[in-house]
Amino acid sequence: MARNPETDAAAIAIEAVVKRFRERGREVPALKALTATVQRGGVTGLIGPDGAGKTTLMRLIAGLLRPDSGRITVLGIDVRSDPLAVQGAIGYMPQRFGLYEDLTVRENLDLYADLHDVDPAERQARYAELLHMTGLAPFTARLAGKLSGGMKQKLGLACTLVRAPALLLLDEPTVGVDPVSRRELWQIIDTLTRTEGMTVLLSTAYLDEAERCRSVLLMHEGTLIGEGDPKQRTETMGGRSFHVDAEGTGRRRLQALLAGAPGVLDAVIQGSHVRIVTRPGATATVEALLPTLPGAQLVAVPPRFEDSFIDLLSEHGTAQAKMAPPPVDPVAAKDEQDEIVVEGLTRRFGDFYAVKDVSFRVRRGEIFGLLGANGAGKSTTFRMLCGLLPPSAGTLRVAGVDLRAAAAAARARIGYMAQRFSLYGDLSVMQNLRFISAAYGLGGQRQRDRISWALAEFELAALADATSRDLPLGYKQRLALAAALMHEPDILFLDEPTSGVDPLARREFWRRINGLAEAGVTVLVTTHFMEEAEYCDRLLIMAQGQVLAEGTSESVKARARSAALPEPTMEDAFIALVQAAIHPEIAA
Repeated sequence: MARNPETDAAAIAIEAVVKRFRERGREVPALKALTATVQRGGVTGLIGPDGAGKTTLMRLIAGLLRPDSGRITVLGIDVRSDPLAVQGAIGYMPQRFGLYEDLTVRENLDLYADLHDVDPAERQARYAELLHMTGLAPFTARLAGKLSGGMKQKLGLACTLVRAPALLLLDEPTVGVDPVSRRELWQIIDTLTRTEGMTVLLSTAYLDEAERCRSVLLMHEGTLIGEGDPKQRTETMGGRSFHVDAEGTGRRRLQALLAGAPGVLDAVIQGSHVRIVTRPGATATVEALLPTLPGAQLVAVPPRFEDSFIDLLSEHGTAQAKMAPPPVDPVAAKDEQDEIVVEGLTRRFGDFYAVKDVSFRVRRGEIFGLLGANGAGKSTTFRMLCGLLPPSAGTLRVAGVDLRAAAAAARARIGYMAQRFSLYGDLSVMQNLRFISAAYGLGGQRQRDRISWALAEFELAALADATSRDLPLGYKQRLALAAALMHEPDILFLDEPTSGVDPLARREFWRRINGLAEAGVTVLVTTHFMEEAEYCDRLLIMAQGQVLAEGTSESVKARARSAALPEPTMEDAFIALVQAAIHPEIAA
């Protein structure tokens, strides 16, 4: 193939690339004649729904896979002809970076420096630079397995950078890390592009991160459906974004009503409001959208990049599922029964307090968010609430049962969805549902009815024989939630349930959770995604094992309001509160 000076001058040039995989005897297309260019310098974002082909494209660029046809040029090198030369010139941090948890921070750096053949004489200066940049200098002797999630991601990035590459590929580097660590990772990326002139291709499920990129490539079902400056794409959505309020109508009911309204493309809960995006040319008035709901108010708000993402996907036949409005006002449907009671909860590991004197209550039908930075103690709290870890002190009552006296009885009333896919990857969807339902004591017609319900409700019937490990992330999430609901629990525990999934899958997930809450199921959820925290009726923020703040998302944001930050986002508020707790001398 003849060389093209224009594409060879780019950092990455992708020309008509096709990639297929064989699954269960059939051919599955991952990339369909994809053509795209990544210019040198700055950060280019790679975004798209689950199964769009983002990770496959990253692996092709890194020379870890071979395309079936087409050409990829990286830094002027043909990847098919010389993949080793490409791998020697780039840095690549996959979603699950291979840290060695039994080695220290310094030993991990040494190992990767050996693998990249970094001159020993150059290592000390490079290490000092990387450790300063990542904030890991005080922790060089700590085992990698003892680091928090955010620190592990920063160490993974440092190991990728032991030899300064001209091109850095980052496959969802901020998944599973808290907002403070996420902001710190972006500061590192900004420094690399600004001071070292590095080119970065970064895939992400968070569209607020895509807004920070110089350019974005938007993929859908193996094709490129959009590219360019995200700010310009956002500007095209002007006049189509609004906040809607209706006194006396709960947020979840209002969201359901608006999602089903003609002319509404998207409807999500945002604090005390419902934020909507209208379809092109739609009439945006209360009378047109909510003719049967008096007293509603509609206020125009600035567009954001996520609006353009949803709009573009809708043009290609992908849009969020519509929600049927619940039959009654959710506020009237609830009672004041406390389904979860926590008083003075404490957990020690030797002399270390992972959780110290934590107290809160969760009412029936409430969605309660448990937030905190990595290492704050929320996962330990979660495990104690699920009966998986005994507390050192305190009172724990779940569904009226004392967990310290009858943990097994309480667990029978609980559904649990783990942070990582925890079902059996070697089993099919159907086999997993049969196994889990049997483990919950279901059998006979009852078991068959619940499995049929799960396959239909979560649209898994066509994948019943598919191996669970091979499912796209969004479908793994559906299966995990279906499994947690097989025995119709009164309380549902969700541990970072949407980590890494795209905005469409996140909306679909919360549509289901809102419906469960309307039906009286109590939901306790941990999340690092602060916009998701807006769906919660109340929040508890933890820092260093203790309660830092409790209340609605609006009351939490009010605590961070200042002259410099008159309208803080939930992420702004979280970061301000956590940093003030960890570094009170700075806050003072």
